[in-house]
Amino acid sequence: MTESVPEKISARPDPAARRLRMRQFQNRLVDRMLAARGGVDARAGQLGVLIGETRWLIDLQQAGEIVAVGTITSVPLTQAWFLGLTNIRGSLITVVDYAYFQGGAPTVIDKQSRIIAFAPGLSFNGGLLVSRVLGLRNVADMQPQEESTAPAGDRRRRIQHYIDGDGVPWQTLDLYAVKRDPRFLQVGA
Repeated sequence: MTESVPEKISARPDPAARRLRMRQFQNRLVDRMLAARGGVDARAGQLGVLIGETRWLIDLQQAGEIVAVGTITSVPLTQAWFLGLTNIRGSLITVVDYAYFQGGAPTVIDKQSRIIAFAPGLSFNGGLLVSRVLGLRNVADMQPQEESTAPAGDRRRRIQHYIDGDGVPWQTLDLYAVKRDPRFLQVGA
């Protein structure tokens, strides 16, 4: 007599559903962190990152997923600062070495390096390579300094400078303005 073995059902999770759940989780987490800080406004909740030797503040509403640097596939005939393409949870995104784009030295990729993806609301499948994520910062606790334009002279990219309580300089990075910068979009060599 042959005994029948029940067939195993292997349900593969839907990648699109997983991405949606991850984004919803991240949004809820940001909302809870801001609420826990006493209901401070969105400008107070900034993500601090180190890009090259510069400390930047990125609005949490503009930052998408933060992932460790994995495989980046280079694209021929592109600018040196355009590192290539990577897969983040089933989505193909471009990766730019922002320090190198700004005229600095190329970023050395190590275990602390991360890719900060643009938020889905910005409608841009891209990410920036950062040397290190420094955590949440509250600009309400910082002293505002002068405002300047982006080094490339793009008048649409205004940069606000701050000094924190330890005397460390920070500057804002507006990802919406970055994605509209014609030089940033011209990746061909």
